[in-house]
Amino acid sequence: MPYVIGVDVGGTKIAGAIVAAQGTTSPPCTVPTPSREGSEAVVSTLASLINQLRRDAERTGHTIDAVGIGSAGVIDSSRGVVVSATDSIRGWTGTQLTTEVTRRTGLQSTAINDVHAHALGESWLGAGSGADTVLFIGMGTGVGGGYVLQGQCLQGATFTAGHVGHYAAPLAYDHGVPLPCSCGGAGHVEAIASGPAILSAYQRLGGDIARDTRAVYRLAAQGDLLAAKALDRGAIAAGQAIGGLANIFDPHVVVVGGGLAGAGPLWWDAMEQAARTELLHPLAALPILPARLGETAAIRGAARRALELTTSTERHHVHS
Repeated sequence: MPYVIGVDVGGTKIAGAIVAAQGTTSPPCTVPTPSREGSEAVVSTLASLINQLRRDAERTGHTIDAVGIGSAGVIDSSRGVVVSATDSIRGWTGTQLTTEVTRRTGLQSTAINDVHAHALGESWLGAGSGADTVLFIGMGTGVGGGYVLQGQCLQGATFTAGHVGHYAAPLAYDHGVPLPCSCGGAGHVEAIASGPAILSAYQRLGGDIARDTRAVYRLAAQGDLLAAKALDRGAIAAGQAIGGLANIFDPHVVVVGGGLAGAGPLWWDAMEQAARTELLHPLAALPILPARLGETAAIRGAARRALELTTSTERHHVHS
């Protein structure tokens, strides 16, 4: 049975685990991302974690065949290169991710965007398991997604597919002025529906008690009208986006992950009602489900690609 390592590289932490062919994992290991120290430091930390996990596997008699990486940024998965990234990791754009990991670990490797990896994990072993097409939406600090078709996440011509937080949202306005978005644009889904956007909406309404989105949710649950209005507006905007995307992609199932998806019924119920209001009639029975795999989703999705890499290598050896 092949074993691989799956890793999830984010702006605050790098998480990794040993993953078997059927998707079972070792307990994830997590280290802080030295994001302010630049690309070299991050890749070095990543390689150290991978080497530690490989040693752990060897102690239990397992050989690691490959590494799958899910990473923040737009990832050219054909070359394993970070082609675009925010400053959440300093100097991340241009990083030769798979080349550097292979050089430092000796393991063949593959890389993909972290949200794409999350979508793959949920479609393989999570809430979308068994479905031919899965629309995954991640609702948290940002808004992202992925569309998985028969086990493959569609990445687009420039590997930018899945940026579902960055198109126009009718609610992303304040007194007729489009709200600024993290991408540099304005009036987008992420500008009204993300966790930070909900906190900002609460503060624009005059709220001054909450210091983070969790606090906004708690206040809303306790009956605070300003918190409830901000949360409801963000949830409705999310639902409108999800319903509209479902009309475009016609998936067998929609899986919603991220911190907001796990916040509780106040957000979920408003989101789902808004989504179903948008759905075309043939999609009326579309399942809209919460993600199941938590922090291991991206690890498993990245590992799935590594397992495919080992399979293709074996086929090459057989035919050669």
